[in-house]
Amino acid sequence: MSARLTARLAAAWLATMLAGAAASATPVVSTDAVLPAGSELNEQLLDQPTELFAFERAGGKRSYLFNLGDMLFSSSVIFGGKARDAGLSCNSCHQQGAANPALYVPGLSKRPGTFDTTGALFNPKADNGVFDPVTVPSLRGAKFLAPYGHDGRFTSLSDFVRNVIVNEFAGPEPSGQTLDALVAYIHEISFLPNAKMAPDGRLTAKASDAARRGEAVFNKPFPHGAAMSCASCHQADAAFVDHKVHDIGTGGFFKTKTLVNANFNAPYFHDGRFDTFDEVVGYFDKHYDLGLSGAERADLVAYLETIGDADEPTTRNSVQAEVDELSAFVSVLDVAIPARDTAVILQAIDSVGAEWREIGERFPDRRDTSIEGGIGERLKARASVRGLVLTLRQVAMAAEAGDFTQATRLYAEYGTLVTAATPQLKAAEQWSLFNPEVHRRHFAALAKLAALGK
Repeated sequence: MSARLTARLAAAWLATMLAGAAASATPVVSTDAVLPAGSELNEQLLDQPTELFAFERAGGKRSYLFNLGDMLFSSSVIFGGKARDAGLSCNSCHQQGAANPALYVPGLSKRPGTFDTTGALFNPKADNGVFDPVTVPSLRGAKFLAPYGHDGRFTSLSDFVRNVIVNEFAGPEPSGQTLDALVAYIHEISFLPNAKMAPDGRLTAKASDAARRGEAVFNKPFPHGAAMSCASCHQADAAFVDHKVHDIGTGGFFKTKTLVNANFNAPYFHDGRFDTFDEVVGYFDKHYDLGLSGAERADLVAYLETIGDADEPTTRNSVQAEVDELSAFVSVLDVAIPARDTAVILQAIDSVGAEWREIGERFPDRRDTSIEGGIGERLKARASVRGLVLTLRQVAMAAEAGDFTQATRLYAEYGTLVTAATPQLKAAEQWSLFNPEVHRRHFAALAKLAALGK
């Protein structure tokens, strides 16, 4: 469906929700969105990429810096100009820290999953006059994958993040705390467990015979360069990277990409020219004159698919998951309000308020005829979200006025409202877009309207 039609429809649903609530951040589907018609951000996912953090696996807990980074990662407040107006965030391209294979912006994408970071739309100053989209990288295991950027130009993750904010999306110079928080968050994004692969990259007993034969092909020296093999660059015991850049005949020097969880990172190569591992293997077979037989190619593909897999690649979204995430985001106010850190207070309220409004959209009102039943529950859910957004805005106003006693009182009131609102949201969940069948009917109706509007 076109972004323009989506904007008109979403605006109608938002009218009641936003009445009387002033806020600077708006959803991507709002009427003032600046993305070209035909843009796709893949934001309707119900089964989202699984997000796993290193501290969770170690039995730790969220820190203030992590929560701040998590919140900023999902917020448009760090960007500038058109990106912020459109409500874009780091999470728009890196959903739950994973690559977004459906991302497509006309004029900036050659195909879904690619994006020209030096185009003029979001930062005219960075426009290099060349249409050169690159694939959106997954951030899973990023702390192990330096250097950063497809061409490896950044040795530190902090420099890479700053470049994204300032040069790619025209944001203001980030504070040291902002960079530290975002890096702290990204450092915690873990590879997903894969029962078919051991921590050292070797196959386990759960791998297939074909994958085992493929592992031998992967480690086999190239016929015309005995010092080279697939494994010489993709080192199994080092997250399948060598931390170097190489010229493999694709138009320049590009960093070695990890193969861990790579099943979910298509399209492949820096410019997304290949959709499948079979195409990737075919390219290397031809470029390096490997002389692989059909069986060897198939086994090598089986090996790549095995080490690129994950036990639970997706997680079903729910009301409780959204409430838990926003509770983590807003918890930065536990520190920021007593510290009178107005900048963080406003960032958090701007971000969390925008997230609540998007949640409110998932409870369609009576004008959405594709949904049957539960109108009372849906309206109560929407009203409760509206109350949360308004209270957050009042916290921001008090902080801006320097009245941190009032901000503290209102923040406590917000917590009480969340406690009361959560059961109402859950009571309406079966008639919301969190319900797979409702989700399907809702977007099928939108697609039909879009077809009629063409």
